Amino acid sequence: MNHTLIHRATKDQSDTISILVGELLQEIMDRIGIDVFHFDLEETKERLAEFIEHEKNFVFVAFDQNTDEMIGFVTVYEGFALYVEGAFGTMAELYVRPSYRSQSIGKMLIQAVKDFGDERGWKRLEVTTPPLPQFDATLSFYEREGFEISGGRKLKVVVKK
Repeated sequence: MNHTLIHRATKDQSDTISILVGELLQEIMDRIGIDVFHFDLEETKERLAEFIEHEKNFVFVAFDQNTDEMIGFVTVYEGFALYVEGAFGTMAELYVRPSYRSQSIGKMLIQAVKDFGDERGWKRLEVTTPPLPQFDATLSFYEREGFEISGGRKLKVVVKK
C-alpha cells in the first residue's frame, strides 16, 4: 500500500524542496558527466520562496506518511501561446528520491499537476527531457504517463549573466 501524500507546497517548505533540487541537479550532472548547473542552496531557497509566494511556479510535494519525509516534488509554471490556443503548463523539474522510485510517486505528482491544470483551464501540459541516451528511461516514464513527442528541440541562449 502506498503511504504517500501529495499536496501543493507553501513557501515555508522552500528549504527542504531546495535540498531536493540540489539532489536532482547533481543526479543530472552525474549522468551526463558535465557540470552544467550552478547550484547555490541559499540562493535556491530564496528564489523558490519568491516563486511560490508570487505564483511564478506552482510546486507539488510528495511526503512519505510513515516518516513525514519529503520524498519528491514537481514544479510547473503557466504560459500562454497561440499554438496551444490559450494557457498551458510546463513542468520545469520533477524529482523523486531514488529509494522511492518505481512506487508510482512520479505518476502521483504528475496527476496532481494535471488536476491543477484542469482547474486553471490549461489546454495541455508540456515537459522537456534531454535527447540523450542517459535519459531514455525518463522519456519512457513520461510516455507511459500520456506525454507524446511533439517535435523540435529545446534550445537556450544566455540573456543576462
